[in-house]
Amino acid sequence: MTGERIITWAKQGMRDGVRIWRDGDAVAVGTPALFRRDRLAVSGPAGTVVALVETALAELGPTYRVFGEMRLVAQVAAAVPELEVSGRFGWMDALTVAEGGADPAKARWLDPAEYDEVDAVLDAAFPTSYARPGFTGVTRWSGVRDDAGTLVAVAADAWSAPGIGFMSGVATHPDARGKGYGEAVCRFTLRELIAEHGRAALSVDGDNDGAIRVYRKLGLTWRDIAVARVGRRDAPLTEG
Repeated sequence: MTGERIITWAKQGMRDGVRIWRDGDAVAVGTPALFRRDRLAVSGPAGTVVALVETALAELGPTYRVFGEMRLVAQVAAAVPELEVSGRFGWMDALTVAEGGADPAKARWLDPAEYDEVDAVLDAAFPTSYARPGFTGVTRWSGVRDDAGTLVAVAADAWSAPGIGFMSGVATHPDARGKGYGEAVCRFTLRELIAEHGRAALSVDGDNDGAIRVYRKLGLTWRDIAVARVGRRDAPLTEG
């Protein structure tokens, strides 16, 4: 189930600062600085999860954002007065990468000396990316260069956990789109993450049709997820 995978990911191998609340089949995992936010991942029966969330938020504080399967988060937000759904996204994952398509051999893990070029691609193509070189939890970057040697597409291994590798920061320079570079870097990165962790996952905005088409082509399956946070009831629904 998607909720169980999210919980596995949120545990982050039980690194420092991770806390768990459990009651039967209900579980909440509080993880600081996960995907650029303090997050409280939830899974299980809504009624019991609500009680766990209330306890966890009282101990963790209001910076933690509840996230999990969309229906569950909506139920929790409806039951906890201080929470408001602030973002709706897709969780996509796979155990294998579909064959065919762009050649992943064109991609490779980049040397840290190349990370200034990663920032340049992100500045041009994806300035709001949650993953950036040097950010907490962002481990390494893959990339593809064109025939002229210019870095044109990138992706990050970021916030991966035992059992689930996580890809983020996927971007293709606007001048190089439509040539398969983005697919090649995703195909390479997902294969590497699956080989190391057994499964690969990512989060994507529901209106990012182009990226979703590529991810489906690569064999990833979509699941609806949502985020709820304390206060800011005027927050846009892309604020995760």
